[in-house]
Amino acid sequence: MQRAERFPGASVLLLLLLLAARVVTAFEPISVGIAIGAVSALTGYLSYKDVYCRFAECCREEQPLNASALKLDLEEKLFGQHVATEVILKALTGFRNNKSPKKPLTLSLHGWAGTGKNFVSQIVAENLHRKGLKSNFVHLFVSTLHFPHEQKIKLYQDQLQKWIRGNVSACANSVFIFDEMDKLHPGIIDAIKPFLDYYEQVDGVSYRKAIFIFLSNAGGDLITKTALDFWRAGRKREDIQLKDLEPVLSVGVFNNKHSGLWHSGLIDRNLIDYFIPFLPLEYRHVKMCVRAEMKARGSAVDEDVVTRVADEMTFFPKDEKIYSDKGCKTVQSRLDFH
Repeated sequence: MQRAERFPGASVLLLLLLLAARVVTAFEPISVGIAIGAVSALTGYLSYKDVYCRFAECCREEQPLNASALKLDLEEKLFGQHVATEVILKALTGFRNNKSPKKPLTLSLHGWAGTGKNFVSQIVAENLHRKGLKSNFVHLFVSTLHFPHEQKIKLYQDQLQKWIRGNVSACANSVFIFDEMDKLHPGIIDAIKPFLDYYEQVDGVSYRKAIFIFLSNAGGDLITKTALDFWRAGRKREDIQLKDLEPVLSVGVFNNKHSGLWHSGLIDRNLIDYFIPFLPLEYRHVKMCVRAEMKARGSAVDEDVVTRVADEMTFFPKDEKIYSDKGCKTVQSRLDFH
């Protein structure tokens, strides 16, 4: 006989208590604990954490990364970014499989608008925490929104340190995403340098299992130049490798006065693990984006509409017209007209 069968009313009581617990989770964790404890005493096999985490998001540091699911998401949802797909998959898988990392994983994503940087950060967040960008353990900072005033740099630095310290204390594998790094006032990001370094702890807190992701348009011109050089030389886009761009990117961003990483100690101290290039998108990639958006809306894919939307986009350079100047950024709004 299973233990649950020893108490005929246990299953009913369990259901009622869990429903009640769901209501009070956000307000009275002690009440939830008492409810779950009562049921546990009856059934003999429930744990507080297992039940509580069904209704309130928990930080599960021991939960492994599903590399197959991440690979599938990147391959099916991200278009024209073979370098980014490969590097992000290997970086995240290696980091999460390492039970004792020496430092946090720090990725810097670069490329023109509409090439997929924000989309990738969303995919990564969803694969690391089940609520994705809405998770209590995923934190998004937008430069123009959270750090708008140059005269308040010191205040922003203090606030940023406190915010990161508090959230990593609550969940060691927290994810921090910094968008619009090219618009961030230089110097602000250096406030988090101690957290990205090879320290076992900083003021009693270990940051080694956290992940930091920077998104920036800075370096987009360098990436495009390399892609154009390959195209003009008759070489395949897929021949471009990380080694063809990463050294140029790190130096270019470091010396770019319009970058939040200008002369940053993060680069100077080699604390950014990967500078990941996002290549400019071609006509065929724009069509992929249109198809994906139509499917996301629950519509049948109409190739005539796909072609019309792609044809409305503008491409550069002026003579060759190879790359979309907005990537896939305006696909959704343009599709609304068809």
